[in-house]
Amino acid sequence: MKICMQPIESIAWFTKDGIPHPLRYRILTEDKTYKTIKVSQILFRTEENIAGNRMLLFRCQGEVNGILKIFELKYELNTCKWYLYKI
Repeated sequence: MKICMQPIESIAWFTKDGIPHPLRYRILTEDKTYKTIKVSQILFRTEENIAGNRMLLFRCQGEVNGILKIFELKYELNTCKWYLYKI
């Protein structure tokens, strides 16, 4: 997998404890158009603490251009921002 750490827009649902579960995300492609990817399955979730910055890492599976792919999303807890971490 390739690390890209690109900011994305995401739709997620949250548990009562405040843990997000991504449903789909939208990314700006190189040709300045938006592409929406649906998350079909979350394989696992872990929490990282890098230099005091807490992030949740989700390894997900979804269909990209008709092919089932695995990708990683990061959710920054302090700023509530989503990132496409690895493709």
